[in-house]
Amino acid sequence: MSLIRTREAFEAEEFERLARYAMKSGESRGRTVAEPEHPYRTAFARDRDRIVHSRAFRRLEYKTQVFVYHEGDHYRNRLTHTLEGGQIARTIARVLRLNEELAEAVVLAHDLGHTPFGHAGERALAELMQGEGGFDHNRQSLRTVDLLEEQYPGFRGLNLTSETREGILKHGCHWEHPVPVPAATAQPSLEAQVADAADEIAYTNHDLDDGLRAELLDLNMLDDVVLWGETRHQVTATLGDAPERVRRAQTIIALINRLVTDLVEVSASRLAAAGVESVEQVRATPDALVAYSPEIEKQKRELKSFLDRNLYQHPRVLEMSGKGSRVLSRLFVCYREDPRRLPAQVRARFSGDGEARAIADYVAGMTDRFAIAEHDRLVGGGS
Repeated sequence: MSLIRTREAFEAEEFERLARYAMKSGESRGRTVAEPEHPYRTAFARDRDRIVHSRAFRRLEYKTQVFVYHEGDHYRNRLTHTLEGGQIARTIARVLRLNEELAEAVVLAHDLGHTPFGHAGERALAELMQGEGGFDHNRQSLRTVDLLEEQYPGFRGLNLTSETREGILKHGCHWEHPVPVPAATAQPSLEAQVADAADEIAYTNHDLDDGLRAELLDLNMLDDVVLWGETRHQVTATLGDAPERVRRAQTIIALINRLVTDLVEVSASRLAAAGVESVEQVRATPDALVAYSPEIEKQKRELKSFLDRNLYQHPRVLEMSGKGSRVLSRLFVCYREDPRRLPAQVRARFSGDGEARAIADYVAGMTDRFAIAEHDRLVGGGS
């Protein structure tokens, strides 16, 4: 008996272990460009590995989540957010007997197209690309994995499976895309639904943690938010005289557990009630099957609304994001005015992708620190 487990063995195990409505690697709709299968990695494991080894993934380390990279070493960036989201996705998928590798691959890829300086950078590029096809980070993530990564001789991009690309798309493709996209369905796979929920759980909780660490959030005001207040009260009753930093950390942990527990229990009930037996039935379901209870959904929305008002709209955050927005806008205009300032490989894409789109691709791919350095070189210091 061989000590080596082959891809076929892993695929056979999936059929034994995963639920009927889970996406099986052996039933993938395949890649845009056909490739030989790997001898001991499943299709979705291969997707995950290609994403992790991409340049775009490495650049996430220096892209803003809420706080710009130079504001502190302990604040989350796009890379740490992505890793935290991937861990949560694996937990949820495992409990629901879904394909962990697919859910993780979707989360790891979902922000590859995000601009520097967070959503402020995205808004700046969206405004600049009006009349040029528009811009949003979900679309850009798909462009990144389909077109912008250059590692293989036979095709552009990473040539990921249809299922991973479906999860990146989230809400379908409503724009021109040079590579065929997965057909739109009422719902994506359950693994894609899990990835979307895990992303939200991750950023809600780590943004809370970072906001408290930066002393931008008022703990007394936050205690009035039901989901946080109840969870913190339960933790405090258990921990007693533990240091405040420990109680805060344990509250974040308990809050993640509370959201994940509600999500898996309610989702399991919805799956049983819907009677779905296949991935095709999941995709045809009118409403998402991965969901919270009405009570937790309401409380989660209240918490997110609190964060929007008190963290994302905080003057310090707005000041930094405003500077980032101006940096990106000036770079884009600078390149449009004189394309000779661009690297030769970017100019070479003008004929195929269009000048504006090629510049948007280049600017969106920058890290915060590279964008700042390039701005200072071309435009001068200050913002």
